[in-house]
Amino acid sequence: MTMETQVFHRVALRHDVKGHWLRAGDVAYLVDHVEHPAGGERGCVLEVFNALGDSIATVTVPESAIEPLAADEVMTVRRLQAS
Repeated sequence: MTMETQVFHRVALRHDVKGHWLRAGDVAYLVDHVEHPAGGERGCVLEVFNALGDSIATVTVPESAIEPLAADEVMTVRRLQAS
């Protein structure tokens, strides 16, 4: 990723996250950056909330799997179901 993502900021997923019913475009909060134990791509710990603000998942994804939100994007709601 070319831009440094900041902890506790909202980000969007660039890819589906299998096993957690998360899809590209879903919004999450970046909780932490973690170094890859073998020197690979740095990871990001994300916390995902439902529309009511309840935490529904904490996942770790590669940094390339997230992107910052932009002013010309609109948030939306979808039902949580298997991808």
